[in-house]
This record gives sequence, structure tokens and C-alpha cells, in this order.
Amino acid sequence: MAELYLLTPPRIDASFNETLARTLDAGPVMALQLRLKDHGVDEVRKLAPALIQTCHQRGVSVIMNDDPKLAVELGCDGVHIGQEDASQKDARAAVGPKGIVGVTCHDSRHLAMLAGERGADYVAFGAVYETATKTPKSSAPLELFTWWRELFELPSVAIGGITPDNARPVIEAGADVLAVSGGVWNWPDGPEHACTAFSQLLD
Repeated sequence: MAELYLLTPPRIDASFNETLARTLDAGPVMALQLRLKDHGVDEVRKLAPALIQTCHQRGVSVIMNDDPKLAVELGCDGVHIGQEDASQKDARAAVGPKGIVGVTCHDSRHLAMLAGERGADYVAFGAVYETATKTPKSSAPLELFTWWRELFELPSVAIGGITPDNARPVIEAGADVLAVSGGVWNWPDGPEHACTAFSQLLD
């Protein structure tokens, strides 16, 4: 059954840690990606430790976006890299054999197979739906997840515009993990309710 993987909003303040704690307590979450795109590195260094502690207290892994060295410096469990970020080889060298390395593969079967051959721990396909979080470079059809699951054991992550209202077809298509940002943090009833709704779908 699929699991839930949260991405932080691009900009947060110190009070976000309280929101994060309540959200993680509302339903099972496998990982949090620190995707603090609107913060400089020094700000991330200040904000991240509290978030990492909150996650680790609950058995939730923490993945740094883009920056393998910062991931290691802050004690994250791994790093997620895009096609234009650090090389997969450098990311693995930084986080070590037990660290998590996830790779953005857009809608490309070739990039995903290449990432798998190079030892990625998961491949991410998207955008599944339209998203306001970022401008997607590709649109990943649901059959991509079905194809991947039939051929490979490596987990696939679905990302882009996923909410409790539209997640079911993605799960049924075979995505192993749902990566969600706005679909939780901007949920009209609040992020805790969104997390609970996801957990009911994923149960």
C-alpha cells in the first residue's frame, strides 16, 4: 500500500514546527522533505534542526532537497536531487550507503531506469496533476506508475498537485509513495485533517 511523503512549504517561520508536529501526529507519514526554496542556506540551518527533531521523535525520515552536503551537516536521513542538481554519484558519496537518495525523473522511463541502475532509493515521477507549488517540467501519466511497478521493485514516488480528493487514482495506478505539499499545508480544513484523510485512503 502507498505511503505519504510530505514536502515543506517553500517558506516557513518558526511556528511551522508546531503545525508539523500536529500534522505528523494525525496520520502515518514516512518522510518529510526539507524543500525550503525561499530561504537562504543560513536560514535553513536555523530552521531545520527543530523540524528534524520533530520528525525523528516520530520515526519520520528527513530528506534534504538538492543539497547533499547540507543534508549531512544537519543530520538528515538523505537527499532528493533533481536532474540539474548534484550528481547522483556525489549525492551517494555524501550521504553514504545507508543514506536515502531520491531522484526526480519527470515523466522519463529512461531517466528512472538510469537512476535505478545508479543505486537510487526511489524515483519520483511528476507532475501528476497541475500544481501551484512549482512550474512542472513534465506531466507524468498514471500508466507510468503501473508500468514501473510491473517491472521494478524500486519504489516510485508520485508528485504534483496530489490532494485527498484526487489521490485514489494515483494509488490505484501503482504509485508506492505520494509526495504532497500544498495538498496538506493548504488544505481548507487544515493540514491535520488532510493528513488524516490521506491515512484513511492509504490504509
